[in-house]
Amino acid sequence: QIDILEDPVIKNVIVLQTVLQEVRNRSAPVYKRIRDVIQNPEKHFYSFTNEHHRETYIEQKQGESSNDRNDRAIRVAVKWYNEHLKKIEDEEKIQVIFLTNDRINKEKALEEGITAYTCEEYIKSLVANPDLVDRLACVSDEGKEIESGKIFFPEHIPLSKLQQGIKSGIYLQGTYRASRDNYLEATVWVHGDAEENKEIIIQGMKHLNRAVHEDIVAVELLARDEWVAPSSVVLHDDGQNEDDIENEEEKENILKTSVNKDMLRPTGKVVGIIKRNWRPFCGMLSKSQIKEARRHLFTPADRRIPRIRIETRQADTLEGQRIIVAIDGWPRNSRYPNGHFVKNLGSAGDKETETEVLLLEHDVPHQAFSQNVLSFLPKMPWSITEQDMKYREDLRHLCISSVDPPGCTDIDDALHCRELENGNIEVGVHIADVSHFIRPGNALDEESAKRGTTVYLCEKRIDMVPELLSSNLCSLRCNVDRLAFSCIWEMNHKAEIVKTRFTKSIINSKASLTYAEAQMRIDSATMNDDITISLRGLNKLAKILKKKRIDNGALTLSSPEVRFHMDSETHDPIDLQTKELKETNSMVEEFMLLANVSVAQKIYDEFPEFALLRKHPAPPPSNYDILVKAAKSKANSAKALAESLDKAESPTFPYLNTLLRILTTRCMMQAVYFCSGMDNDFHHYGLASPIYTHFTSPIRRYADIIVHRLLAVAIGADSTYPELTDKHKLAELCKNLNYRHKMAQYAQRASVAFHTQLFFKSKGVVNEDAYILFVRKNAVVVLIPKYGLEGTVFFEEKDKPTPRLDYNHEVPSLTVEDTTLHVFDQVKVNIMLDASNIQHQKIRMVLVEPKV
Repeated sequence: QIDILEDPVIKNVIVLQTVLQEVRNRSAPVYKRIRDVIQNPEKHFYSFTNEHHRETYIEQKQGESSNDRNDRAIRVAVKWYNEHLKKIEDEEKIQVIFLTNDRINKEKALEEGITAYTCEEYIKSLVANPDLVDRLACVSDEGKEIESGKIFFPEHIPLSKLQQGIKSGIYLQGTYRASRDNYLEATVWVHGDAEENKEIIIQGMKHLNRAVHEDIVAVELLARDEWVAPSSVVLHDDGQNEDDIENEEEKENILKTSVNKDMLRPTGKVVGIIKRNWRPFCGMLSKSQIKEARRHLFTPADRRIPRIRIETRQADTLEGQRIIVAIDGWPRNSRYPNGHFVKNLGSAGDKETETEVLLLEHDVPHQAFSQNVLSFLPKMPWSITEQDMKYREDLRHLCISSVDPPGCTDIDDALHCRELENGNIEVGVHIADVSHFIRPGNALDEESAKRGTTVYLCEKRIDMVPELLSSNLCSLRCNVDRLAFSCIWEMNHKAEIVKTRFTKSIINSKASLTYAEAQMRIDSATMNDDITISLRGLNKLAKILKKKRIDNGALTLSSPEVRFHMDSETHDPIDLQTKELKETNSMVEEFMLLANVSVAQKIYDEFPEFALLRKHPAPPPSNYDILVKAAKSKANSAKALAESLDKAESPTFPYLNTLLRILTTRCMMQAVYFCSGMDNDFHHYGLASPIYTHFTSPIRRYADIIVHRLLAVAIGADSTYPELTDKHKLAELCKNLNYRHKMAQYAQRASVAFHTQLFFKSKGVVNEDAYILFVRKNAVVVLIPKYGLEGTVFFEEKDKPTPRLDYNHEVPSLTVEDTTLHVFDQVKVNIMLDASNIQHQKIRMVLVEPKV
């Protein structure tokens, strides 16, 4: 009942140590939330260490289970409090109320003369706050069951039996992943060695057996003759009728269309749940049609989560609002899980509300930094001291400048380039020395590690470190002294490295330029100042470095990145443009890549067991199926792929190359952080580099801070921290960083999608050129280059006769009546905002040419 306890109405609560220990064992997230409530001074929550108090400590009796002993300890503590508070003067009489949902414990308490209620009884007695009832979690599944009593689902096997079954190999354990496109299908990724990461398909309501996305489940494989193929049908659960199971069975038959034998995959059914991975879900209420009803369905924003049945008296006020709901349980005779209302976020479609939903749904930590975290920031006014200079080189005389996107305030990196007397060139990459300000193990460090990365939304930045550091003390702004970590090379004119050295430094940047300003200087015939000369030198070397990388087989991939021009007053998007990259973007990138590679080599040489590195696995050949079918050419190495991409030019179809690059990006694996002592494959496929790490953005990536710490120890500029030399801790850290990076990417995409919708909302219907990226059984996925926008064109519309569809997965192509559509075909579509489903407002696309 943590949602009840967090409600501002509930104050003056004593939580016993016995209870806290139990919560800690059962659920880390709930334990953290209860600790936070106890620390909030306005709530007057206290924890009482009853196990260490002479008058409340009790021994376990012979034959008494530890659960019964704990229940008794709780009752003893309640009695003691009652006695203890009696001593207060009469007019201040305080009564202690014991809340428990444990039936037997409550009965015993009443027998012993203690005032006891279940949480539900107590909350329902608070008549002044009727809304609190909505936040009650459904505790037991008994009595809550739907009257029809039809059993939809097989029973779950108890945990002890599951564990035996997994040991003996009857069941497999894995992570359950619901499909976004088809609510009757899921896959389970079997946990095992990386080599045999098996994927099992689950199809149909009964086989899915009440598992929810990201749960850890136990699966039983079906006999071979029951195996199925992944369906290429798009099915969304729009069912209003909760108990219409016949309808479900009919839908399940759609899945079992005829397929080739070679497309069948291992198929199984969920037999039990090992660990529920539920979180609070954002979404909207689908109000019941029945008048005065209290039971309603809630539809989560994430399509992979089933609808949830909740009870609320405030359905009228919640309609059209984004709300948060928690799942409490899922009885066998209910088509949907039961849950309760947690909180109202605000009106759907409202920009603030939607941004909040987006951050919550992608688990992006975005609350303001706590006082505790801020207390570790340097005191202002701050200046560089003698002590700071102890291990540093003074590089303030160098002509250093930074090049960034317009409006950038968190400047991580700056560059310089100058001729040496021996005819070689010195190039320096200077990175903000964030690790100077963030010391290991304090609250600031822990918060940054948890956040893992800064998240850039369309008009909002969620910082990884507080603003004083990110936009001020660490940011390498021009004309101020700043602490840096420098990587300095001596190169010859062929951009070959002669010498590399690393040093902590103090710098004073001479200019903060945008990419466009830097480009203008390089191209200008009249400018010949130090900064411009330095930039030209850098640009010349960067071109050579880039050519070398590409000759080595590095990929230049394409993703349709979009930028919005905002209206300065309403902050609505008024114009969308695809990002164009200038030479200077590439110039900065080349030196950042080079610095990352140099640092990776250095920390690995120094700490072969616990360097934090980044790798990009080569995609398995099967990932390229769609690409190969589309381009009818094979590519096995990155170099072969890069070359075939370069050759895939078509004079009549100039956009083909970009399309192929976009599709290739889709085939790629995710790049990940890892600990060098826990892995043996270091290769970075996309960059064609044998070793790589992240060193150049410590203001916005926590991985870089760890790399800075390792490098500082390696060059003797700092002492070793015990944490750094524990490879298991480092591997755990990498796991969180990889998760946060992935979520940040998804959140950024979702933010672009939302702003795109706002943009088309004001536009009405727009007619644009598009290219087909994928062909499905009942739809095609198209890309609109002008907006970098992707969407699905369906051919079946409600209330219209369904056209004749013929799908050929070999080619791949889809024939609609008499028109055949292939991958890469150029078509024309109408784009409009479809707001009929307010929860999933979406861009709707209709094919206009060719006419079908």
